[in-house]
Formats: sequence, C-alpha cells, structure tokens
Amino acid sequence: MLHDSRLDDSNLVRAARQQPVTHTPVWFMRQAGRSLPEYRRVREGIPMLESCRRPELVAEITLQPVRRHGVDAAIFFSDIVVPLAAVGVDLDIKPGVGPVVAEPFRTRADLDRLPELTPEHVSYVTEAVQILTRELGDTPLIGFAGAPFTLASYLVEGGPSKNHEHTKALMYGDPQLWHDLCARLAQISGTFLRVQASAGASAVQLFDSWVGALPRADYERFVQQHSAAALAAVDDLGVPKIHFGVGTSELLTAMGAAGADVVGVDFRLSLTDALARLGGRYAVQGNLDPALLFAPWEALEAKVREIVEEGRRAPGHIFNLGHGVLPETDPDVLTRVTELVHELSAR
Repeated sequence: MLHDSRLDDSNLVRAARQQPVTHTPVWFMRQAGRSLPEYRRVREGIPMLESCRRPELVAEITLQPVRRHGVDAAIFFSDIVVPLAAVGVDLDIKPGVGPVVAEPFRTRADLDRLPELTPEHVSYVTEAVQILTRELGDTPLIGFAGAPFTLASYLVEGGPSKNHEHTKALMYGDPQLWHDLCARLAQISGTFLRVQASAGASAVQLFDSWVGALPRADYERFVQQHSAAALAAVDDLGVPKIHFGVGTSELLTAMGAAGADVVGVDFRLSLTDALARLGGRYAVQGNLDPALLFAPWEALEAKVREIVEEGRRAPGHIFNLGHGVLPETDPDVLTRVTELVHELSAR
C-alpha cells in the first residue's frame, strides 16, 4: 500500500507531529463499540474474537463512530489479544470478563506456545484496513496493539487481574524468563502495528492498560525496552506513534522515551502537570474523565473547555478521554463534546 500523503495533512497527524492544526483533533478510546446501538445490532450473536476476524464487519464497526460523532480519526476495531489468538494461544474473550487464557503462562516451556506473528497470521486485518482506508477518505485510521506488559499479564494471570500477583512473581522472580516472554510479545505487538500501518493506517497507538501497576524504576528495568521494540517496528513507515497507559502519571517520561510521538495522559493527571513532566518534548493526548460524560452538560462543558485550554500550551494536542468510553454512555453526549472541542479550538 502506498502511503496516502493526503492524510499527512489531517489534523490528527499534524497534531501528532507538533504542526499547526485548523482545530484540535478529537477521537475517543473505545469509540467503536459498546455505547452505540448500531454496534450492538451488527455484533448481535457474534462472539468478540470472531467479529474481529471478519473484515467487512470490522470496517463497518470502525466507521460507525466517524459517521455518528464526526470525530477526526477512526480507531481500528480489534482487541489486544487478537494477535495472541492468531499465533495459536488458546484464549477466549468472555462477555463481562474480558480475555481468558485456557492455560496461563508460568514456565520456560510455555514460551513454545508463542511463535512469531507474521502478516499471514492476520490477513483479515490487512483486508479490513484496506477496506477502511478506501471508505474513510480524508479521515485517518489509527492502528493499535496491546503493549508487551499488558499482554504478558493476561498470559501469566490467565485473565484480567487487580493485583498482577503472578505477573510480578514471575517478573521479579525470574527476570530472564520475563524478558524472553516480553521480547516475543514485542515482536507480536510490533508486527501487529506494522501490518496495520503497511495496509494504510495513518498512525498507531500502543495501549499499556495495566502498566500503571509498576513503579518507574521497575518500568524502566522490566518493560520500557520491550515497548520500545514494539513501537520501533513501524519506525521506517513514517507514521506517528501514540503511547498510552492507565494510571501511568509517574511513568509518562519513560513512556515517551520508549519512542512515542504522542504521550497519552489518563484523567488522573492534568494536561498541565503532564506537560511539565514531559518537558514539551511530545504531543499529548487526553484526557477527559469518561465518568464525566454522565455529569450535567454545564459541568461537562466546563471541563472540556479547561482541557482544550490546557492543550493549547502543548506542542500538539489530540483531545480524547482519559480511558475508554463506558458502555452506558449516551452517544449524543460524545457528539456534543466533539462539536464543542471543534468550536472552541477553531484557529
């Protein structure tokens, strides 16, 4: 796929590259999905993993929020465990629970269950991205992958975890096995990003949903190099790289240093504080609290104004939530927020 230079001029790509924009670009994490009635309709009766493997369905779900909200970017509809399932890990995404791994990874022998990911493993992703880049026209598509720490934690715990006790026991108890596991996961994540960018995605985001469970020194010792390897997989493709984690206020500088162009900021830290920590070296993304979408409009509007204002002082700002859209969110509120950001930030 030839790089579409039209999209280099999109506000999303320009903000990520710290270039002037006509308005602050907006997209929402988990915008394609659970809060939209049209999403629930097309997904009805189709298990999550199966729906991620049907290119036409993936394209339709990815397009829905762009049509409905007028956001400035589409985020590729998938799940962070899709590439793990693609290389043969026995897992399922259980409604209301999340990914569940049949046999958790705990020993060196378990590494044999984790072969390298090749583009052939996920040909349905290439196909879906190609459909999308045709349909989206001037709207950029963001590719995404789960970061090695978060994927490792799913594999080691066997599913979602509050305390990550098995993960930490392995990480501190057998650092060599931990690094070998994460190196494999970095190859899988990096290839998954690369497949999307090669097929036409204009930017990529690496999600580290759970890494906020670590102190900075441990992040730098056990995680940063592997996230850096995943992000480096698209270096030669010229797409901006967004790096986002939850509860990662103390890790922002290290996450930026892992090779990001844009550092995602969750709602626990103001953009002003984040900018001070990042020293103006990166564009930022964020960071409205998803729970505030349930507040009266007056309170929500005040917060959106505040974030847009704070974002003006950043080298580049992409407006987003500080985590994913909650399933009970009223979609009309997201549309209003998008319009408000565009109106407030018009240059």
